[in-house]
Amino acid sequence: MNLKFWQQSACTAVCLWLCCAVAHAEVWRFALIGDTPYSSFERAELPLMLDQIAASGNALVVHVGDIKHGKDRCDDALFDDRLAVFDNAALPFIFVPGDNEWSDCDRLSNGAYDPLERLNALRQRFWATDSSLGRQRLPLTRQGDGWPEHSRFRLGPVLFFTLNLPGGNNNWGPADLPSAEYRQRQPQVTRWLRDSFALARREGLRGVALLFQANPGFRHFNQGLGHRGYREFLEVLREEVQNFEGQVLVVHGDTHTSRIDQPLRDAQGKPISKLTRIETFGYPVMGWTQGRIDSNDPKLFSFEPHPWPGK
Repeated sequence: MNLKFWQQSACTAVCLWLCCAVAHAEVWRFALIGDTPYSSFERAELPLMLDQIAASGNALVVHVGDIKHGKDRCDDALFDDRLAVFDNAALPFIFVPGDNEWSDCDRLSNGAYDPLERLNALRQRFWATDSSLGRQRLPLTRQGDGWPEHSRFRLGPVLFFTLNLPGGNNNWGPADLPSAEYRQRQPQVTRWLRDSFALARREGLRGVALLFQANPGFRHFNQGLGHRGYREFLEVLREEVQNFEGQVLVVHGDTHTSRIDQPLRDAQGKPISKLTRIETFGYPVMGWTQGRIDSNDPKLFSFEPHPWPGK
């Protein structure tokens, strides 16, 4: 009788523990977009897609850059239009710069602008305060010292941070030696990257998420043929990932191919499984990817692509 009583008590205790564990499981959702709007159709659809994202249980939206077609002009009117769309989003909206809106703006078709002048025009509009865009504002920590596009924030056990890493070989330029702009910006990118990983380690966080525009060419880097504009970034990233115990998420756009994979390898050529890459949908295929952080999942992250318009 006593044995049966203790067996039942033990079973009850285990059930209560499981219930408590489930009750304490926490989940956070976020949406990832990029390389949009590129056309009048996408410009008309983007507010509708943002409404659907808000209705799907997400905490925020991240846009990883390229807010116009590469042939379109980099005029103030276009910047103001995109700012109005992003600021009217129901959720906190994080915007990371892409090459189409600054480093490529010296093209004749883009208006033959000075790229640095256009980057400063973006800074004055999109990163003028210590909070996100959107009707709900998310407080952000910015790098400062003239680099407000570099920001970071927490979502659950994950530190997210943004980097100004544009497509077009990271604005290295056509010469063998890097451009003056690259030489000024890249040390700030590296510092923000290292500082953010160090912060995540100090706080014992389970994950970090890097948000930037360029596809840095993981496959070529793994083969020892990395593009020179991204080689330093990838070398530092690989070092920091290997020295971090948690999961790492890399989100970029640029090459307009929605994908989820583990593209980074160590120096011996073995895949680094704790790093996951998300490339967002991009013109001409519109869509968004939902990320999910689950405190009970050993892999921490999971993802679900959502083409737009949906069926």
